[in-house]
Amino acid sequence: MERRPLFHARLEVSVIGLGTMTWGEQNSEAEAHAQLDWAVDHGINFVDTAEMYPVPPRAETGMRTETILGHWLARPGNRQKVVLASKVAGPGRYGWIRNGETRLTRANIIAACDGSLRRLRTDVIDLYQLHWPDRNVAAFGTWQFNSATERDHVPIAEQIEALETLRRAGKIRGYGLSNESTWGLTMFCREAERLGAAKPASIQNPFSLLNRHFEGDLAEASYREQVPLLAYSPLAMGVLTGKYVRGAMPAGSRFQRFADFGGRYRRPLAFLAAEEYASLARRHGLSPIALSLAFVMNRWFVASALVGATSVAQLEEQRRALTVKLSPEILGEIEAISARYLHPAA
Repeated sequence: MERRPLFHARLEVSVIGLGTMTWGEQNSEAEAHAQLDWAVDHGINFVDTAEMYPVPPRAETGMRTETILGHWLARPGNRQKVVLASKVAGPGRYGWIRNGETRLTRANIIAACDGSLRRLRTDVIDLYQLHWPDRNVAAFGTWQFNSATERDHVPIAEQIEALETLRRAGKIRGYGLSNESTWGLTMFCREAERLGAAKPASIQNPFSLLNRHFEGDLAEASYREQVPLLAYSPLAMGVLTGKYVRGAMPAGSRFQRFADFGGRYRRPLAFLAAEEYASLARRHGLSPIALSLAFVMNRWFVASALVGATSVAQLEEQRRALTVKLSPEILGEIEAISARYLHPAA
């Protein structure tokens, strides 16, 4: 499988990355380990997790995903097979994480990393990411910045210094940003240069046919700073698979199980756009999954598309997108649909 560089961490990641947020909620440990075994056997070397997983986050299951992954990593030879990524949760969401100490201070970042290392049963995390910014930003389905919600926040320099401390101690190889803005990405790079520290190696933001917001000024910053995108939700939480077409609600699906989760992907225009993309795919002899993933993986700024699954069969279906090359005709039809439904899940 093709691998692409994360320049500032000197890492190479598979163009498909394995997401883990279902492990410990929708998936058992045995099922999670089966997914991992399948992934490495099929060329996937990038595994992404977070201290707050599984999703939807709750105190009863919090941090379970890292523990499940850690049991697999502890098996002889497994740690060397993967580029391991995790994340430190940011402030203001889940009081049960680190007893509510979730602001991205130097002490909290280091403590969070140490906790993840223990659960993951490893000495080093290859890519350690800030799950969302400490400061006020527009994210998670809100695209308009609101200065009225401004709050005190930890300086970016302090966050970089904490990450640099971890890097120099050998606990991480590089760091990344997530749910970050253009201003934030640029400022992290400028502050890193000023401090003589490493720049962020990646930015993990949502990107799909239903949310192409990254293609604007974030893509320019990504290019100029050499900070590629790790695209999460490339199938828009399953909406782009076609399984919710015409109001369908399959039993056991994430939307059926968690009625209050993923609101940005449940918007009426998102469902309408997804139906048009599914119809486009089928007219050209493709599955909606193949069309959607092939589009994401072939954007020039994408290092890896992070896919999630509840079964190995779903992973196999997603892997088929690797062989799909979208013709100029298909890409033109995608642009026509996108023009009618501009960022319906942004």
